[in-house]
Amino acid sequence: MGIFAMIMHIAFMILGVEPTQKFPPALSKEEEAKYFELHKKGDEKAREKLIEHNLRLVAHIVRKYYVTNKNTEDLISVGTIGLVKAVDSFNDSNGTRFATYAAKCIQNEILMLFRSQKKMCCEVSLNDTIDIDKDGNPLTYLDIISTEDTIADDIDKKMMITKALAYIRDNLEEREKQILVMRYGLGNTEAYTQREVASMLGISRSYVSRIEKSSLEKINKYLLGSG
Repeated sequence: MGIFAMIMHIAFMILGVEPTQKFPPALSKEEEAKYFELHKKGDEKAREKLIEHNLRLVAHIVRKYYVTNKNTEDLISVGTIGLVKAVDSFNDSNGTRFATYAAKCIQNEILMLFRSQKKMCCEVSLNDTIDIDKDGNPLTYLDIISTEDTIADDIDKKMMITKALAYIRDNLEEREKQILVMRYGLGNTEAYTQREVASMLGISRSYVSRIEKSSLEKINKYLLGSG
């Protein structure tokens, strides 16, 4: 499972996604090419794979660019429509990476939503502010249209991992550290289920669950505050 799995768990908490809605991991370049080839031949399961394994891209875009928007669920739903369109229309022969192409489609779909919402009340300007990004800067329609999308490349995974590990080392209690190490295989150790951890430590599974959840919430709060 590893530290990245723990960071993704925290990301789900930030986004308000239930644990049962965890996003499948990103496909490798080879896997992606294989599924697109099958998709071209009408394989629906390949199409579903391409959509499912890129859902994290939708969540990342919503989290990065629309952090103050109250309708996060709506934006993720609309962004997912853009992802589906990207999967169905992507042409790998032009050399564009799918993540770059999909990010543009997702943002365009969200842009269309904002345009439709404003259509009845006033004229839309490219300089209209849509939202505020995570750094407090205004995000306009023009920003979305002109942005060079390298979404898949600029996820600050390494920074988050470094901060999370430092916080675990310096701030969590020994029992909290022990459970996170065993649950997520930190330090190149094997990762165990909550039931297995409970059995090895001689405590209840519900207690392991409470400690794990409390520890992740602490890390989550720290990462949000230090971002």
